[in-house]
Amino acid sequence: MRPRMQESSRPSQKPTLVVGSDHAGFVLKSRLKSALVADGYRVTDVGTDNATTSVDYPDFARAAAAKVVSGEARFGVLVCGTGIGISIAANRDPRIRCALVHDTTTAHLAREHNDANMIAFGGRIISEDVALDSLRAFLAAKYEGGRHAKRVAKLGLPLGEQLEPIG
Repeated sequence: MRPRMQESSRPSQKPTLVVGSDHAGFVLKSRLKSALVADGYRVTDVGTDNATTSVDYPDFARAAAAKVVSGEARFGVLVCGTGIGISIAANRDPRIRCALVHDTTTAHLAREHNDANMIAFGGRIISEDVALDSLRAFLAAKYEGGRHAKRVAKLGLPLGEQLEPIG
């Protein structure tokens, strides 16, 4: 199954978000999407559209990451069974900083310290309530810059390049 796009919207000044999942993350993704729309966000859903057909998480991670990189979405929300595979797939693009989170602390620190532009959850790992609280903490947090800026800049560098010597 190929990623597809579906928009849900309400009038809003809040940023557009993109959501994507594989079959194992479909239920949690759908619930998060509904809550985001209710909170006034415009949401683009790149799929998948059911929990029964086995699909490959890299396809949906790439589709969502492309929306973030292009500026069509400010942030991305990804869900697979554990959150591990889909976050790894999204992070293949050096412009993406996708954080796999498990609670509100890791969610807000992903934004504040790492300037994460995508968040990932494990649909088989985290409860719906914790995921929603974590997503809201992520969206409310602001990147601090400062001492973190040099480290964040290094995240987007090709392997073998560095801003200054290590040590």
